Order: sequence, then C-alpha cells, then structure tokens
Amino acid sequence: MPPVPHLATALTGPLYELESRILTAQPQIEHWFRSQWHNHAAPFYGSVDLRNSGFKLAPVDMNLFPGGHNNLNRDFLPLAVHAAQSAVEKVCPEARSVLLIPENHTRNTFYLQNIAALVHIFEQAGLKVRLGSLNPEITEPTELQSANGDTVRLEPIERRGNRLVLADGFNPCVVLLNNDLSGGIPDLLKGLEQNLLPPLHAGWAVRRKSNHFAAYDKVCEDFARLISIDPWTINPYFASCSGLDFHARTGEEQLADEVSRMLDKIRVKYREYGIDNDPFVIVKADAGTYGMGVMSVKSPDEVLGLNRKARNKMSVVKEGLEVSEVIVQEGVYTFETVEDAVAEPVVYMMDRYVTGGFYRVHTGRGIDENLNAPGMHFVPLSFETACLPDKQGTPDCAPNRFYAYGVISRLALLAASLELEATDPDADE
Repeated sequence: MPPVPHLATALTGPLYELESRILTAQPQIEHWFRSQWHNHAAPFYGSVDLRNSGFKLAPVDMNLFPGGHNNLNRDFLPLAVHAAQSAVEKVCPEARSVLLIPENHTRNTFYLQNIAALVHIFEQAGLKVRLGSLNPEITEPTELQSANGDTVRLEPIERRGNRLVLADGFNPCVVLLNNDLSGGIPDLLKGLEQNLLPPLHAGWAVRRKSNHFAAYDKVCEDFARLISIDPWTINPYFASCSGLDFHARTGEEQLADEVSRMLDKIRVKYREYGIDNDPFVIVKADAGTYGMGVMSVKSPDEVLGLNRKARNKMSVVKEGLEVSEVIVQEGVYTFETVEDAVAEPVVYMMDRYVTGGFYRVHTGRGIDENLNAPGMHFVPLSFETACLPDKQGTPDCAPNRFYAYGVISRLALLAASLELEATDPDADE
C-alpha cells in the first residue's frame, strides 16, 4: 500500500468538507471533465505541485515539461503506457517512432534517469524512441549513465527542410520536448511540419505563471459552482509584478505594496474560516522552474532592502535568465508529513489521465517554505484508485485523498489547456 502522509491538522474543518463534496459529486465531476476535454485539447503531459493545509488543497505550480518520471511507482507503469498511447494517437494515429529532445544538462544523472523512464514508457506503448540533443557539445552519438545505471544515448539533431531527423535518416512524425526552452526557442525548432509536443509557446520563453493562474481562476469558478464550494479552498490568490531589477533594487516598493495587499486579502479569508496561522506569500519568478528565484515572506518589509545573497538568489533563474517579472502568490501551508518530514504531493498526468505521483519530502524545510530545493527526496505514491474512490471509506482515507489530489490536478491541467489556447500564436483571432 502506498504511504499515506500524516496530516498534522484534525480533518474536521474545510478540507474534510471539500473532500466529502468531491466524493459525493464524483459522477458530476467526471461528466464535467469529459465535456471539458471534448472542448479543449489536453496538454501532452504535465505535473502539478499541490499543497494540503487541512483547510485548503490547491496547486501552486504546473510544469508542462515534467522531469521526475523515474520517481513514479513502477507498479503503475500501465497507467502511463495507456495514456502515452492515447496522447500519441491523437496527434499521429500512424506513429511508429518518436524523437525525444531532453534538457541540455547532461551531467544531472537523476534527470537522465527521468529520460530513461520516459523512453521506457513510450517503448512499452509500441513506439521506437530515440534521443536528439540540442546541446552543441553533443556532436556525435554519446552514451551517458543515469543515476541508477541505465544507459542514455544522445544524438545530434539535423534539420532537413522542415523536419528534424537523425544522421541515419530516422524521421519520426512526433517530436516530443522534455526541454522547457528556458533559454529561448532555437531556430532549429521553428516552423516544423512534424507534430511538436508540447508546442513552442508552452516553453518558458513565452509562458508565464500568472497566465496559468488567471486561467485556473476561470476553471475554479466553474468547478466551485458545480460542487457548491468556496473557490478559495482550491485556489491560491495571486498577482503579478513587473519592471523589477533585484540587483539595482528597482521596483522594491511596488513589490512590497503587492505583498501587503496580498497578505491583507489572505487575512480576510483566515478570519472567515477561523484560521490561526500567519498568512504568508510566495514571491517567485513568473517564468522558469527548478525552484529557482523563490522566496517565502510574511511581511512586506522582507522584500525591502534584500541583502546581496537574497538579491542574487532572486535575480537569476535557469539558463541565467534575468528575473524582471514575478508572481506574488498566496502561500499555502503544507501540513502533510512523511516520517516527520514536511511533504507535498506532486501529481503526474499524460493526455487527460493521472498516471502517478510522489511526495516531495524535505527534512530541512518548514511548512511555509518551498520544498523544491536541494536536499529534497521523493516517496512514490500510486494512483491505483485515482479515478475509483472508495465510497464506503471516509473522505480522507487513502483512495479518497488520492482521488481529491487527482481532481485538483486535473483542474490545473485544464487551466493549462486554456492557457495554451490563449497564448497560441497560430490561433484564429
């Protein structure tokens, strides 16, 4: 049986009510999702970071180029294989092969393990998979070892006309990115006639977290009406702030004002629900991943006069991207623990299906801090019953808790679908 984290708060408050409503409304929820996916194309894959505070269960980040497939429960590989078949058939029913393009950081052996896991999923789905690298250092076929000893073979990509191929003529109809394009969109990937998944505008060169959570606001309003809940119980407040230069301390006052307004909004809700905890906000880069450019604050004073170390931490994210825009997001406490360490669930999806997840666990971080940081470790969980809740069990028993995780994660996936529609440069006006 997968581990069920200990929830440090008594489940008699809003979350118990939320889980109860989700459980009772399961038929309506699943019908609603089916109708949504009829109207909106699901992203190819994604992962969602959730936080469970006992009074709120909400996504705090949505990744459209998920790493970490190696951390999923191996027993539930069939879920991912079936989802992969569905996802590929939608874009290229006759597909026989896939060119998978990973990130450039070939020295991260745990990331390479993720790539090996993805290759295995697609091979099990009946596809031939090869790895093409954008890394200029990969000039010939290169074999690398992942963290657990799997061999990953990277090959340089060639462009012939409007298609990506490998040197021996490997010419697939599907090109799958596991590279989030933080450093920009290479010309090599522009104007391809092959199916490129996810699309280029899903990368951090274009994407903004504030756009995602604006779409999530709309999804939450609809879903909250469907099951008669306060949308705040599944949705963190947010605002965006631009024109920042952390090194030059430009925009500090504007950021402090935004933090102050956000804390005031959260206090109103905490009073409404009788919550004794101190409100906090997360300030993070509006584009980018890997937990870089993130700080947790409980007072606007904390973003004024940052010391050099804090300014350096906030000013640059992956690929050396300078941070000038941030999202100021309501902080959601995590009161889940695994073996006395603070934990948060991360849920993985492909096409419109939940395929698994894990708990991100950090022994050195607190209940109000970002857990996506060096020192974290992962405890796999299974979603065997993600869409099969136990109607005889209590709302917070393992199958029902996991079902609630899956529902909230699919709401974030739907929001990502709306977000991509809104930012698609090729969409009809």
